[in-house]
Amino acid sequence: MGGNVTVAQDEQVEFQCVSFKWFPIPTVSWTWNSEAVNSSLYNTTSMADGDFFNCTSVLKFQAVRDTQIECRATVPLASPQSSSVYLVVVPKPTDWTVLIAVVVSIGSFALLVLLIIGIIFCYKKRKEKKTKYEDEMSRRVRTQSQISTVGAGQNQGQENTGYVPEGQTSVAPTDLTDSGFFPANGSTFSEMPDVVNSTHTGNAYITVDKPAFRKHRHVTIV
Repeated sequence: MGGNVTVAQDEQVEFQCVSFKWFPIPTVSWTWNSEAVNSSLYNTTSMADGDFFNCTSVLKFQAVRDTQIECRATVPLASPQSSSVYLVVVPKPTDWTVLIAVVVSIGSFALLVLLIIGIIFCYKKRKEKKTKYEDEMSRRVRTQSQISTVGAGQNQGQENTGYVPEGQTSVAPTDLTDSGFFPANGSTFSEMPDVVNSTHTGNAYITVDKPAFRKHRHVTIV
């Protein structure tokens, strides 16, 4: 023994105290910081070496703080001999394993939450775009349908059953006259000229009567 020993806090330490060629068998004891150590903490063995004895004592304990350790061997009728060592205890290194595990767990959970939020956000944006696209297409289809309907209505006319082409002197039995009556078969009518020479200016109605057929013409006289 002797000198200084440096260990980490809470570390198990072991010291040996050896005495050679003593007679009779020496008594070995330990002290720390000048206080006697409980004998349950150390073990002493002796072996004969001719007419002498060799003793070995082992002290084990857990290092908590700086301690002055001393081993003392004594025999009757003689001065005891001792040897000492100074134990230096340094703080135990911080165990970062638990902290790292906690940080990694929290980081993984936060990353998972952000990933889920991102997926939900992207899904909503995609759904909104799809809805807007469908609404726009539906609006265009409705507009196109309305335009087609209006165009068809403008192009579609109604048949004028009372119209008689110029120069035609007879009508079919199934055709209606201007007054809404069916003329007799083979009925003819006379046609008035478009312009009547006159010195008077005004409007006049000229009526031409024929059997079963009557036609009115509005003539402007100039």
